[in-house]
Amino acid sequence: MATTTRLHRAPRLTAATVGAAAGAMLLAACGGADADTESGGGSGSGDEEITLTVATFNNFGYTDEILAQYSEEHPNVTVEHVTAATSEEARTNLTTKLASGGEGLADIEAIEVDWLPELMQYPDNFVDLSDSELDGRWNEWTVQQATTPDGQLLGYATDVGPEAICYRSDLFEEAGLPTDREEVAELLGGEDATWEDYFAAGREFTANSDAAWYDSAMATYQGMVNQLDGAYEDPETGEPKDLATNSAVKDLYDQVAAASIDDGLSAHLEQWTSDWEAGFQNNAFATMLCPAWMTGPIEQNSGGVEGWDVANVFPGGGGNWGGSFLTVPASGENTEAAQELAAWLTAPEQQTQFFQEAGTFPSQIEAQQSEEVQSFTNDFFNEAPVGQIFADRAAAIEGAPFKGANYFAIHQGVQDALNRADVEGSQDPETSWEGAVQNYQDLGL
Repeated sequence: MATTTRLHRAPRLTAATVGAAAGAMLLAACGGADADTESGGGSGSGDEEITLTVATFNNFGYTDEILAQYSEEHPNVTVEHVTAATSEEARTNLTTKLASGGEGLADIEAIEVDWLPELMQYPDNFVDLSDSELDGRWNEWTVQQATTPDGQLLGYATDVGPEAICYRSDLFEEAGLPTDREEVAELLGGEDATWEDYFAAGREFTANSDAAWYDSAMATYQGMVNQLDGAYEDPETGEPKDLATNSAVKDLYDQVAAASIDDGLSAHLEQWTSDWEAGFQNNAFATMLCPAWMTGPIEQNSGGVEGWDVANVFPGGGGNWGGSFLTVPASGENTEAAQELAAWLTAPEQQTQFFQEAGTFPSQIEAQQSEEVQSFTNDFFNEAPVGQIFADRAAAIEGAPFKGANYFAIHQGVQDALNRADVEGSQDPETSWEGAVQNYQDLGL
């Protein structure tokens, strides 16, 4: 997301709190209202004065001016926007209130894509947003992320996170590497870029610079694991894969740990911490895996620092990190009107505005192909044609990897293991991996 604080980070949950969150949703499944009966479902197209609340986190681009457009088109509807500081805060609020049958939830609740596998276990908590008039608005893989096995659509996609590589051209120049974004893309492997290409370029860079190649092992692993279908669970059955014998995940872990620690490519920073934020000012690293929404935090944290640019390349092909959806809780009093507003907020016209406001790259095909998006440049990133770049990166995404109900808990254990080895330095990578395996076993899956 391209303005300031759209932070797609995984909430740091222990196994116990993951279980508690799932339990909260289970309670909500038993006590939530039925969207077709108790919740009324008043429409915003009538004369009755209603207020609709929209709960998001960080920066979706929902300015007062844009929301006022909706009220102008629907004079009887007042839209109130509630913003949580982080996705963690929003997730806690959602699960806690679901446990009380949905009381106190907003009419529209924004969620992150990685929450969906758990929420899908309790679809009765949400209105089915299926609407034939919206067919074709989104890529099929985006729709499938929010569709239950029996066909209920839990959310309308707002943005996606196609990934490129953001880099410091000034640090590249000092290290003797090319700085032109097309040449940088070729340096990193071009259309056939691999992770080894990315790490090899990093070794060349760090041999001639005091800066690290990238910010975080954990963030780099995130880009890698998102390219695995069913990283932690079987796509056919949904059953968890024993982490102790999960060779695909262990290979990625070993690869990024070796590059980060043995080769010294990591700045050993944990994203979203104060040390990480300071790293932008201290020339701590030269590149980052860069989903479209990350351009905002980079700009926010790099005030006064010049040299950032964006290369139209990503190791391993296309990659998507993050993305959000708008859901309508079944407990709401005006679910029909809320669905109408959610459809409006995710329409191509509005999503184009949100991209220009906040860098939230639209999930809608029409918006991605629009002149406004295709021609959009970012002055901070050396006037990079970010609209075209991220449209190209989105086109390279072949589909969404399978993430089951236990993805979140297993993934957090692997992330914590990388953090111990890379950021804290409290354990060597192999010992820390054994801790991830133990965490998996403690989940009792």
